Amino acid sequence: MKIIKKPAEKEFPANEPFLAKLIPDDGLLLHHLMANLETTKEFILSLPEDKLMYRYAKDKWTIKEVLMHMIDMERIYSYRALRFARNDQTVLPGFDDDLYIYFSGANDRDIAGLMEEFAAVRHSTIMLLNGLPDEAFLRSGIINGNLVSVSTLVYHIAGHELHHINIIKERYLQ
Repeated sequence: MKIIKKPAEKEFPANEPFLAKLIPDDGLLLHHLMANLETTKEFILSLPEDKLMYRYAKDKWTIKEVLMHMIDMERIYSYRALRFARNDQTVLPGFDDDLYIYFSGANDRDIAGLMEEFAAVRHSTIMLLNGLPDEAFLRSGIINGNLVSVSTLVYHIAGHELHHINIIKERYLQ
């Protein structure tokens, strides 16, 4: 199995190193991405239907919207990783995740369909990463004014999922 070394904390934008800390430091990122997908799927599908539409505070996302956010973010970060892995030095902008969710229609979707989409995106991410040469993970580019390596982007994907699952457990299941 491909080893993808965890980036150094200094490689992350100032507000993000905690996400990578949620992932073991063994380099088995592809394994963790697959295992986390299965754990997330089992957890989300175990929730009662009414919980999927719960908001723990005004203007907070529902669990369906959180899942859609995870899907959107993984697509965007995988795309960014692809560009930098191919040594594309185009400066990339940030994105407004609230706007993406507002227009997503996530709450009108069936949870099984959302989970199927999440799994498809995750499998695509794993295939992309597995096909990259080792040196590609060391390449970097600028996103929203920050220098970011490919390994930083892909560890962000894995940590971001766990971060949101932790939030669901802490704030949505009271």
